[in-house]
Amino acid sequence: MARQTKGNNDQRERDREDQIVEKLVNVRRVTKVVKGGKTMRFSALVVVGDGKGRVGYATGKAREVPDAVKKAVDKAKRSMIRVPLREGRTLHHDVRARCGAGIVTLRSAPAGTGVIAGGPMRAVFEALGIHDIVSKSNGTNNYHNMVRATFQALQSVSSPKVIAAKLGKKISDVLVRRDGQAAATSN
Repeated sequence: MARQTKGNNDQRERDREDQIVEKLVNVRRVTKVVKGGKTMRFSALVVVGDGKGRVGYATGKAREVPDAVKKAVDKAKRSMIRVPLREGRTLHHDVRARCGAGIVTLRSAPAGTGVIAGGPMRAVFEALGIHDIVSKSNGTNNYHNMVRATFQALQSVSSPKVIAAKLGKKISDVLVRRDGQAAATSN
């Protein structure tokens, strides 16, 4: 019986691994000058996610591109974060973050809008499982800073449930309808 349970756990782990989405953002050739000449290596920036609210990123370096990508993917899987999504398709609120010279603005969008984002941010949103979002990057087009700024913004997103718990209120008291009235009617 214990052997069968272990087999089921292994199967679940493999199923979880199969559902991971890997997005290669950038590959760079890096040269190090040493006494004997130059050594060529490759640096890969990778974003991974499960498409259901978990995402991570990392860089990997190796002498060959596939090895660098594999190292980055393994590292990114270990550093995944969970992001609360509204209706499983967009963010709960607008957010802005900065990393170095890179400034990103993420805005929640109505259904059917799609992913309006460029380059590295698009890879993050597709791996995360966001279907509707409008984003803008200012300041730099450096891949690393844009990905870091996007992750800082995503880490600062909080759900109404968390905010209500912090304030000691009901979720209905925290939520606001589009016309500005509280979602719950007063007595």
